[in-house]
Amino acid sequence: MTPQVKQSARELRRLQTRERILGAAIAEFKLAGMSGADVNAIATAAGVAHGTFFFHFPSKEHVLLELESREEARMATDFARFLDGTHDLVAALNKAVHLVTGLEQRLGSLLFKELLALHFSPTRPTKDEWTDHPMIVLLVQKIERARGDGVVHPAVDAFYSAAFFLLGVYGVLTTTGNAGVRDTMLAKLIDTAVRGLEA
Repeated sequence: MTPQVKQSARELRRLQTRERILGAAIAEFKLAGMSGADVNAIATAAGVAHGTFFFHFPSKEHVLLELESREEARMATDFARFLDGTHDLVAALNKAVHLVTGLEQRLGSLLFKELLALHFSPTRPTKDEWTDHPMIVLLVQKIERARGDGVVHPAVDAFYSAAFFLLGVYGVLTTTGNAGVRDTMLAKLIDTAVRGLEA
């Protein structure tokens, strides 16, 4: 029985160390960007040896993948809770925009852009499908429900509509710095998406 207790304590320490490294890496990435981040500075801030960083994260890109996974899960939980209410498609699209812009505000523009760059990179360390991304899945489901209710045109492909919409949001956020212009573009993007989906 003792080995099992030691293993649990070891696992707990491993997870705590991983969290410290992740937190230190995110802080460093916010300051210097992923490519400019110094692994030695991250290790020092986390209170670990240089090699310990690579034990937990094989590369700096893997830190971003972990961050992406956690943030997307957090946003999807919020989005799912919102969609449980009686909200129309316009409200759902507005909420999706609100969640993504909130992520950019939390991470800062530099880290947000690097997160998206890695997400769309052909050299991304892991390959995934759209069904691996709960925000896309939830938006597809909302569009499908609206199509079933007769609000969305029957010929609309829910996946492509959701993907194009989110790509538009990401594009506006990564290329437009002026807050007023961005807000206008995002509002027009929602209007255009709704008009394109209408039955």
